[in-house]
Amino acid sequence: MFPDANTGYTYEDCKATADWLLTQTGLSPLVGIVCGSGLGGLADLLKDQVVFNYKDIPNFPQSTVHGHAGRLVFGTLKGRACVCMQGRFHLYEGYPIQKITLPMRIFKLLGVETVLMTNAAGGLNQDFKVGDVMIIKDHLNMPGLAGNNPLSGPNDERFGVRFPCMSDAYDRELQQLALDVGQDLGYGDFLREGVYCVLGGPSFETIAECRMLSKLGADAVGMSTVHEVIVARHCGMRVLALSLITNQAVMDYDSEEKANHEEVLETGKQRAEQLERLISTMVARIEHNNNYV
Repeated sequence: MFPDANTGYTYEDCKATADWLLTQTGLSPLVGIVCGSGLGGLADLLKDQVVFNYKDIPNFPQSTVHGHAGRLVFGTLKGRACVCMQGRFHLYEGYPIQKITLPMRIFKLLGVETVLMTNAAGGLNQDFKVGDVMIIKDHLNMPGLAGNNPLSGPNDERFGVRFPCMSDAYDRELQQLALDVGQDLGYGDFLREGVYCVLGGPSFETIAECRMLSKLGADAVGMSTVHEVIVARHCGMRVLALSLITNQAVMDYDSEEKANHEEVLETGKQRAEQLERLISTMVARIEHNNNYV
């Protein structure tokens, strides 16, 4: 679907939404945080909160997934002005891909420089355990390879260039910062690095699909994040993304294991506090000019 005046995808529509939010909050955030399934507690750490339900924000989509609160929370975290999405949007909810990624463009127009994303993912790497946190170093974009890219359609140069580079999609300095902070907090035994593969969902992967993705070099698989990363990078924001490994993908036809959403939420609950500490400590060490301390 191409952007037009009625969809809420145009620069003018995004600017109107951003201006509306800035008028309501008076806070220009420098860090944007996107919370994945079961990880919405991050937003609760923000001080001096101003909270909006997605349904009340002009042009904003609404989250329909259990475990996603559907709120945009402004506030400060470790003294840094932040905006946090409690719940995101997915292809499987039926939204056009441009609508899913609309919040990234609004982040940019709010003044956000750095985006920190979390998601729940299935582990393909046999060395990963449930509860591991994978720092995403690269991605495989299956919908994109099939032609479903959030940048399809006319390009508005005010957001970014027509053909943006993605070989540096995940900021290497932020990855190193995550590793350093993780070591400082004693999380080294469950921090991993790897490649995230996005699929459309909502059905979980077949055994044959998991085997194929593993052979292609994917360490974890999920249904989000990549589309947002592409648009965030198109807008010039720096990105770090973390996957919480909430289940081990089934790779064996003799296995009795089955993936389910309840397991995803339960693992999120168990590891959430440590993930929150990791991200809040990182936020404290990201300087406003995108240098790190």
